[in-house]
Amino acid sequence: MGVHGGPRGDLYIYLNVEEHPFFKREGHNLFCDMPISFPQAALGGEIEVPTLDGSHKLKIPSGTPSGRIFHIKGKGVQKLGGSTRGDQVVRVYIDVPKNLTQRQREILEEFAQLSGDEVNKSFKEKIKNLFTGAEK
Repeated sequence: MGVHGGPRGDLYIYLNVEEHPFFKREGHNLFCDMPISFPQAALGGEIEVPTLDGSHKLKIPSGTPSGRIFHIKGKGVQKLGGSTRGDQVVRVYIDVPKNLTQRQREILEEFAQLSGDEVNKSFKEKIKNLFTGAEK
């Protein structure tokens, strides 16, 4: 019986899910972006990634480029009525420091020189040299 002796009816439930400030959801998978430092990207290391279950250690191999995607299996959202979960997809990006000490700047300039990268050369000069075959 319905309310006040009325006929039975349907119950409609509406849910609104707020966006999470860190995770983005697509289906059962969670996505997030994690900053890594240039030394971590170049040399490799381990970072702590937040998950719904706490933090997870993620191994960063040496030579990892900015934008690389890593999958953490089973750390996404649980499938409705099931026991399996989606994955957490982590995209790393290199966090470029804004304020360098004089020593850090010197080391980076030396690294650039050893790598054959001319930091002070303009983009226009680099393109011109690419097409003319001129030396760096």
